Amino acid sequence: MDDGSKWPVDKLTALRLGRRLVTEVPASRPDRRAFVDITPVNAGYRLTHREYDGERIEGFDYDIGAALIRSATATNERDLATTLTTWHLHPGLFDHPWNTEDPR
Repeated sequence: MDDGSKWPVDKLTALRLGRRLVTEVPASRPDRRAFVDITPVNAGYRLTHREYDGERIEGFDYDIGAALIRSATATNERDLATTLTTWHLHPGLFDHPWNTEDPR
């Protein structure tokens, strides 16, 4: 990225190769869990902030009680950086889904 964002090289490479990245963020209540993911799509990147029932997150029914908090599409890496800044997220927070407790 040419805008000064500090992406770890392995994570930026993963995005460029079409792999999804995730970070856990504060939820609205103690019994909830929330995650933001970045998914590469043909037209850039889709960012999605979802919140889940904390008791269901490890099961097959994790989507029961789930809520979409917000979403955005970034057409390029610069727009992605701008969206992350707007959402108060730093690129270094993101990791591969298998290293997180994201249920998706």
